[in-house]
Amino acid sequence: MPRYKLTIEYDGAPFAGWQLQPDHPTVQGVLEAAVKATCGEDVRVHGAGRTDSGVHALGQVAHCDIAKPFTASRLRDALNAHLRPNPVAVLAVEIVPGDFEARFSAVRRHYLYRIANTRANLALDVGRIWRVPRRLDSDAMHAAAQRLLGKHDFTTFRDTECQARSPEKTLDQLDVIRDGTEIRILTSARSFLHSQVRSMVGSLVWVGEGRWSADDLYAALAARNRAACGPVAPPEGLYLVRVDY
Repeated sequence: MPRYKLTIEYDGAPFAGWQLQPDHPTVQGVLEAAVKATCGEDVRVHGAGRTDSGVHALGQVAHCDIAKPFTASRLRDALNAHLRPNPVAVLAVEIVPGDFEARFSAVRRHYLYRIANTRANLALDVGRIWRVPRRLDSDAMHAAAQRLLGKHDFTTFRDTECQARSPEKTLDQLDVIRDGTEIRILTSARSFLHSQVRSMVGSLVWVGEGRWSADDLYAALAARNRAACGPVAPPEGLYLVRVDY
């Protein structure tokens, strides 16, 4: 049976996250409905990352097995036709070996968090960026962020309902870059804990506001206590950018 790798873009605003939930629209749900409308089969679509409610994706990856054979381009176009009007697009389809796993074959995941550091209200980016009106020191945020790199116990930045077996993760990148009034936080790792990125971003905003120093951020990490975390950034600024294999 052919296995297909899907590269997907979506606006997370109308969805209760990636994973199937009863009585709530999810990205996985609309994709599986599109697959069934295309081939008549009940097929499970497995994602590389279970993005939360309201989180967006520029390059989510999924895989599925479909008994009926398709060329990659034909399957892509058919799925997109059945996905309308949902804000989900299959950007590319590849036929891959049967041992490919969207989640477990991944070697690195890349996320972007966008902050609009402006006092003006949002006009075009409502629901796609976090507006923080107070001036943020992005240089201080970047310097503090480097203290989180490497392998650590990230319990402080882990959601209390996280189901990961271990709180230890290795953070490869956490860069804070200002471009005019927009601050972009770029992070990458093999995998992340539930709410880890948003938790780190919220704490970095406290650094940018001058409430915390880099030492305070590191002390929060070292506490290994969820209560030591700063605020959790809202989901609308977070994007799953790319998954490497």
